[in-house]
Amino acid sequence: MVLQQLVAAFEPWKSAYSNSKVIPAVVTSVHLIALLFGGGFAVAADRATLRVGRRGAADEATQLAELRAVHKPVLLALVILFASGVLLAAADLETFATSPVFWVKLGLVALLLVNGFVLERTESRLRGLSAREVVPAGRVRSLWRRLRTSAVLSLVLWTATLVAGTLLVNAS
Repeated sequence: MVLQQLVAAFEPWKSAYSNSKVIPAVVTSVHLIALLFGGGFAVAADRATLRVGRRGAADEATQLAELRAVHKPVLLALVILFASGVLLAAADLETFATSPVFWVKLGLVALLLVNGFVLERTESRLRGLSAREVVPAGRVRSLWRRLRTSAVLSLVLWTATLVAGTLLVNAS
């Protein structure tokens, strides 16, 4: 019942999308460009986070500043991905809403957002600890372990989300 109401509400969009070559190309391009830049920035930051532990405290401070700087463009890309994803799904809501792959992809996106929140909070705590004179070494190591774990999860989740999106397009 709710699905049919949503399908009816999005019918004008579905019609415009289906009867145009430009609209699907633009929406898909925006989605892929946001994925390229958001995922690309995240993957590069994750890789640097995994490498920083071998270098020392000065590099750790530099990496924390880099992580802080990369949060905004990744978040902006995620907003664009969400908006363009809604437009893509709304163009064929009946197909996507009943697709298990679609729901798996949404679940992966939710996990990606939760992991990003954990990563941002951990980075913020490490930055706060780094500003203090005396910090228990065990606490700092624990937070860096959490940050590295979040970086690994981020790499896995960005990859899995991309695979799910590919499966979704090819299975629909």
